[in-house]
Amino acid sequence: MPRLSQLSRSIKDKVALVTGAASGMGRATAHLFADEGARVAVTDLDMGKVQSVVDEITHAGGTAHGWVLDVANAEHRQSVVREITTRWGGLDILVNNAGVVFESALEDPEFESRWAKTFAVVVTAQAQLVRECLPHLTKCGAGRVVNIASTEALGATKGISAYTASKTGVIGLTRSLAVELASRGITVNCICPGAVRTGMTANISDEHKQEFARRRVALKRYADPEEIAHMTLSLVLPAASYLTGVAIPVDGGLTIKNA
Repeated sequence: MPRLSQLSRSIKDKVALVTGAASGMGRATAHLFADEGARVAVTDLDMGKVQSVVDEITHAGGTAHGWVLDVANAEHRQSVVREITTRWGGLDILVNNAGVVFESALEDPEFESRWAKTFAVVVTAQAQLVRECLPHLTKCGAGRVVNIASTEALGATKGISAYTASKTGVIGLTRSLAVELASRGITVNCICPGAVRTGMTANISDEHKQEFARRRVALKRYADPEEIAHMTLSLVLPAASYLTGVAIPVDGGLTIKNA
């Protein structure tokens, strides 16, 4: 019997570039995309860690290749996108996951340099990577871009103003590009993860994680990176063709909990 639905929920044979894919949410996203049949470009700063993720994927029967990518470096962006598209013949999906966070109060001597570095990696690099991938995302006819923001873009924590401001910028960038690129069939969305067990939260003790989750998160726990990756997958499906310009909190109810 033929299917009644017409839209595909498969990314088999799609080519996906994931930044910051050596650990945390990026690694989980690379694993999940490969499990679903995509050809995954695993990129990050440390080739040893990148290769470990590639090996994990290939040993599980998936298709992946690794590249060193400093997202704030124009030459890196150009060469990596060129090599990906040469290797696999195109590019369908871009996941802008790479990020940094620095604690820096306004009066700290390092504030200006940390502000500049944060914006270079979190906002400017996302925009520039979309620019670099744009011809290929256009050519495929149904390009997908997912930018990773944060619930910090929906609230604020003292001492990390550069991070909060940059993630707020990611939401604005997402909305603007969604409007600009809609005529090309490209969707642009972003995810705002809440408390997740990643490298960025590794220095927080389990006791403090549990206390924060008990007080602030409706589900009373931190997320596993794969739980964020599944939302990313949902946004890049061919069937997600009428969803663009949205910022989706994946936060266990953090942003809706008053007390």
